Order: sequence, then C-alpha cells, then structure tokens
Amino acid sequence: MNTEAQTQTQASILLVEDDASLAEWILQYLRGHNYQLQHIDRGDQVLASVKQQPPELIILDVMLPYKNGFDLCRELRAFYFGPILMLTACGEETDEILGLELGANDYLTKPVRPRVLLARIKALLRRDPVEPVEPVAQDGQLQFGQLKILRDAKSVFYRNELIPVTANEFDVLWLLASQAGQVIRREALVTQLRGIEYDGFDRSIDIRISRLRKKLFDNTEQPFRIKTIWAKGYLFSPEAWE
Repeated sequence: MNTEAQTQTQASILLVEDDASLAEWILQYLRGHNYQLQHIDRGDQVLASVKQQPPELIILDVMLPYKNGFDLCRELRAFYFGPILMLTACGEETDEILGLELGANDYLTKPVRPRVLLARIKALLRRDPVEPVEPVAQDGQLQFGQLKILRDAKSVFYRNELIPVTANEFDVLWLLASQAGQVIRREALVTQLRGIEYDGFDRSIDIRISRLRKKLFDNTEQPFRIKTIWAKGYLFSPEAWE
C-alpha cells in the first residue's frame, strides 16, 4: 500500500448527522474503508468536541437539533482549518452557495451515493490543509497582527486603541475576519447578516464595509485590508494589520 493510501485509510472523520439510519450506513461504509469515525447527532455538542479532539475531516449535516449546520460551519471556521463536507436534504442553489461561502469545502445533496461520498472525502483529504495566516486566538477572539476582535464584547482594538464600531459594522467585520483570506460574496453577507435574499439592489453591506474601512485606516480608493474582489465579493486580508 502506498503512503497516500495509508494516510487516507487512517484519517479521522467526525460525522454530524441526526438521521440515525443514514448515520449508521455512513459509519459502516466508511469504517469498511478503514476510516476512523466519530458520530455526533446534535449541533450543540460539535464545537466542544472539535476543540478537544480535532478530526481530519468533518461531514456536517445542515438540519440538526439545537444548532444548524450553517451556524456551526461559520463558528468552526474561527478555529478549525480542516475540510468540511456539508450534507443536506435541500437542493436549493442558495443553500449550497451559503454553505460554501461560510467555509465549507464541498457539498452533497441527499440521498447520498456511497461511492460519490467516498470520492469526495478522498479528494478533500488530498488537498493541502488550510492553515491560519495569523494566530487565531481562543474562544470569542480573533487576532491578526495588531488587530484584535472580541466577539462577546463586540469590541475592536487596533494598536491597543479601541475602534468605535456599531453593532452592524461589528457583525460584518466578524464574519469577514472569521473567514480571513477567503472571498465572501455579497449575497452570502446579506443572507447571513440580514436574513433576507439579496435582490441585486441592497447596498447596506457595502455601506457598512465602507465605514469599516475608514475606521480601520484602510485605503478607501484602493483597499488593502478589506478588499473588493471584482464580480465576486469581499476579502479580509489577514496580513495587513501590523
């Protein structure tokens, strides 16, 4: 057996799925291919488990009791950098886009075909692991160079000075910073932060980002801290906070 195959067969996977019958066959099928499996059937237990024993890959259902998969994906990306494969009974494109924008690496719609699931897992485990560019601190805190963001207090500090931001501005900054280095589409920001679908005309997110740029000493003409990626969305640059 080659080294790659050995690495794949030894990989640890966390399955987060509340459908008992589906979970059982996934567990049996993947264990039959020599993967190490742990199973959780409720959303509120996931974060603590991943922090205590990070798996090499997470299979994450969307519809879960106590906390849904979208919220979990967003919160996991504040500290977990392994691949996340989302499962859902929903076939809506907006759900798929939202999952990917929140940090999922791949997406499968139920009913799940065993060989397709296995192929997706192998492909994800072959990818280079995503590493944080800057140290990401403990619970409820993100830090990039001299920028510190405190979630519970909704406070932002740059070079040890408190930056006054509104609650709405903070929510945008936290979402962008928790997925530093990744492009987040405007549609996903509107859906996540305002709870409505993007209609093509809503500019409230753009206004919040414009205000954040001014407060965080970004270049408003050529932003380098919160970048605009043309025809795609926004990107929080983790290297720009010295």
